[in-house]
Amino acid sequence: MFTALLDTSVLWPSLQRDFLLSLAIEGLYRPVWSSAILEELEFHEAAKLTNRGTLPADADQRAQRLIEQMKTGFDDAEVIGWEPLEGTFDLPDPDDEHVAAAAVIARAGAIVTSNLKDFPADKLPADLQALPPAEFALNTVSVDPLRSLRAVEAIAARSGHSGEKWTVNDVLDRLETRYSMTEAVDLIRS
Repeated sequence: MFTALLDTSVLWPSLQRDFLLSLAIEGLYRPVWSSAILEELEFHEAAKLTNRGTLPADADQRAQRLIEQMKTGFDDAEVIGWEPLEGTFDLPDPDDEHVAAAAVIARAGAIVTSNLKDFPADKLPADLQALPPAEFALNTVSVDPLRSLRAVEAIAARSGHSGEKWTVNDVLDRLETRYSMTEAVDLIRS
């Protein structure tokens, strides 16, 4: 099964995270991440919730619960032993070294990131590529559009906790407009 490392930048947006992880639940790829990615995600998720009006203590608790759910739902996703490789890639942003290190240890074929400039191809091993989330989504949906539709149906079924119940079309519309996943959405709709 294809393994992809999901960077914090693609896990922070809630619906995008839900879609990518729902595709993994359908068995379309194996997601991986490092402890550093989860720490960044927890920090940014709490900040996002606080900025939206959630009390800081509640935001921290919800962010912690998200990380625990990810760890439980994908109990083999956290890469260990990446630390010795950190700092060996000469990436433009040294703070991203842990991402490449974890991807290499996990034998991932892709780093899915919104920060492509931080992962130039000439700095990564030949068998590892950096992909934007929309391209990764298209590649993954192409494997099996029907299972991808099931992933979207599951998202729609889980919606409504904040008052608004989504249809499959609502989810697809949001994936297209918010995250520019037009080609993946077109495949699912067809």
